[in-house]
Amino acid sequence: MRSHEIDYEIIGESLQVVEVELDPGEKVIAEAGMMNYMEEHITFETKMGDGSEPEQGLMGKLFSAGKRAFTGESLFMTHFENVGEGKRRVAFAAPYPGSIVPLNLNELGGRIICQKDSFLCAALGTKVDIAFNKKIGSGFFGGEGFILQKLEGDGMAFIQAGGTVVRKELNNETLRVDTGCLVGFTEGIDYDIEMAKGIKSMLFGGEGICLATLKGTGTVWVQSLPFSRLADRIIAASPSNGGSTGEGSILGGIGDMLDGDD
Repeated sequence: MRSHEIDYEIIGESLQVVEVELDPGEKVIAEAGMMNYMEEHITFETKMGDGSEPEQGLMGKLFSAGKRAFTGESLFMTHFENVGEGKRRVAFAAPYPGSIVPLNLNELGGRIICQKDSFLCAALGTKVDIAFNKKIGSGFFGGEGFILQKLEGDGMAFIQAGGTVVRKELNNETLRVDTGCLVGFTEGIDYDIEMAKGIKSMLFGGEGICLATLKGTGTVWVQSLPFSRLADRIIAASPSNGGSTGEGSILGGIGDMLDGDD
């Protein structure tokens, strides 16, 4: 099934929104809860599956949904359609601060492997699937990098990333990335997990015990601030975990004592 040909505009710099323009009858699919706003004559329906295989039976849809549920994803996707006579727009935004990366799958070899939870929306006809990394090192030590998403098709897809996104072009080269900072990569890139060298580096380096190693020729996208890192800092700074509300000032600690906080 060929993907619908959608137009789009990315609005904003660091807290971005992607506004998708649909011709009459065109559809876009999105993860549940990602819609920001939509114009008149845009309708939506929650379905089991991405709609890339219209002839797929109930058992096939249940199997696909089961794989998504196993990885913590929603069982359903939302399908948005323009049922009016003119062009209409629907917008999507990520649930955390960051950037939206537009991917023209036709120009990128028809397939992108990306981190779990990174998919935002895509033209109808795009297949959204789960890709388990088969390397034994990734399985035991990969953490965030063990379960990946696979996007296949010939239209536009959009993924979300934290902070700034850096696009790296590899030409038979190797790139090592923190497993949480990897966003996605194209065909031609071999992905594996390697452990940090040296016991001191593993225990006290602060970079984690594993790195994602990407080798080959193709494109890699890296994010500067994965949500997991941001969440860890917020939790560590919360008063319930001993963090101060005083923004680093000694008055913050005195204020806590005066308020009766431990």
